[in-house]
Amino acid sequence: MRTCCIHPSILSADFVNLQSELGRIATADAVHVDVMDNSFVPNLTLGLPVVKRIQAVSPVPLDVHLMIDDADRWAPEYAAVGAASVTFHAEAAQAPIRLARELRSTGTRAGMALRPATAVEPYLDMLGELDMLLIMTVEPGFGGQSFLDVTLPKIRRAAEAIRGADLPLVIQVDGGITAETIVRAAEAGATVFVAGSSVYGADDPAEAIAGLRRAAS
Repeated sequence: MRTCCIHPSILSADFVNLQSELGRIATADAVHVDVMDNSFVPNLTLGLPVVKRIQAVSPVPLDVHLMIDDADRWAPEYAAVGAASVTFHAEAAQAPIRLARELRSTGTRAGMALRPATAVEPYLDMLGELDMLLIMTVEPGFGGQSFLDVTLPKIRRAAEAIRGADLPLVIQVDGGITAETIVRAAEAGATVFVAGSSVYGADDPAEAIAGLRRAAS
């Protein structure tokens, strides 16, 4: 994996023209696919059949982020359609270690997400079971929110724990990522960045992706 990965979020894309919208981010490292159920978060986006079609036509790997209840039941279904990575929320998983192992057994990278107010410390001992830790830098559920600087100390603590244990785990951040905020997130220890409106809202998404890489580096 690159030292800096940009994953544009299709939450900010034109849902009527998803295939062409995927083509606009062909220079990205992956596409971040937000699955919301109007229960775990107050928004409803798309589900398994649509993700399966996105997987069939996407020029880049799928990074699926499940903001749904009953993650233990559904996360393996998204791995089965071919997603490169599947991230579940710690707050929605009954058995996160078992779930992470099940995802990894299929060849899918296992990610676990934490809401802004969820402490990382209770999960430090299980970091070795994961490929990616997603620290939300906004409240999950809607795009276009402003970056929460209060999450930076948590990113730093997680990064220190990962370095201390010499783990190949990467830290992803999601929410309010711009050419300005990506610098602070990168300095704190994040290396994978989800960007929605700052990419899809640009006249040239490819240049926006390149600009974010430069800023993070």
